[in-house]
Amino acid sequence: MSGLRVYSTSVTGSREIKSQQSEVTRILDGKRIQYQLVDISQDNALRDEMRALAGNPKATPPQIVNGDQYCGDYELFVEAVEQNTLQEFLKLS
Repeated sequence: MSGLRVYSTSVTGSREIKSQQSEVTRILDGKRIQYQLVDISQDNALRDEMRALAGNPKATPPQIVNGDQYCGDYELFVEAVEQNTLQEFLKLS
């Protein structure tokens, strides 16, 4: 798979995960950055793929990947936005 992907879930009881997912997509949409939303709740293989890419067997959404390169999780995403290094974080530059 190529391009920017945001691993998320449409099925979660966690308000924190829902909030983080919507903030990531809101920021990407606002900056007109194209991405594909991957809903891991549709298939356990997608969850396993997300965790393998993140290198963390307990990783939770949102996780961000560009092609086969792992970019990071929500905390790293927010840090990149605050430091104005989002292009580098997303491996777009």
